[in-house]
Amino acid sequence: MQDESAQDFPYRTEYKKKSIRSYVIRAGRMTEGQRRAFDNYWGDYGLSLFGGPLKPREVFGREAPLVLEIGFGMGDSLLAMAEAEPDKDFIGIEVHPPGVGRLINNAGKAEVKNLRVYMADAVDVLNDCIADGLLDRFQLYFPDPWHKKKHHKRRIVQPEFVRLICSKLKPGGLLHMATDWENYAEHMLEVLEAEQMLENTAGKNHYAPRPPFRPETKFERRGQRLGHGVWDLLYRRR
Repeated sequence: MQDESAQDFPYRTEYKKKSIRSYVIRAGRMTEGQRRAFDNYWGDYGLSLFGGPLKPREVFGREAPLVLEIGFGMGDSLLAMAEAEPDKDFIGIEVHPPGVGRLINNAGKAEVKNLRVYMADAVDVLNDCIADGLLDRFQLYFPDPWHKKKHHKRRIVQPEFVRLICSKLKPGGLLHMATDWENYAEHMLEVLEAEQMLENTAGKNHYAPRPPFRPETKFERRGQRLGHGVWDLLYRRR
């Protein structure tokens, strides 16, 4: 099987034109199982950016706390959370087809019902599909640190982005981030502490212990092997 970019893939990533993005669409090798997953399971799990505002009751057939995660990678931890918390409904956003294919393939085989996926730009989804005050929990785990200083402007965690997330959270809703890059952790802490709509659950200027609902990810294990720390940030919407 030849490598193919997202632009060549039949289920194209949906996004709108922007000047700066926090990610790049990387070429990736699709396994046959991931490819078949889009034929077999996208109809059950896929959501479209152009489908308009999300209506959770229509999508999931019930009223339940709603959790949204941006950048779920290959989806293993997101699927584990959906299985571990069946009382909640989960929305994942990812731009890379191999990860989306793996997640919906595994979710379909496990007959998981409380999970849906957007393959689109996260900011577009937040602006166009997620109503204000809709989310009970927001998750961003191990985003690209863009570690070179000249690339810091590409980091997704910026004041404008955090304000957007706050607007989508219910009062009392949780914002949870984690990274294994200390410099990015310091940047995240600075941005989150400056947002007046948020309260640090661990105390001002403190990182939080990993909460029980976040599984240990492959990125976390990789970071530990390299001698990196892991920093969790857990805030509550005032």
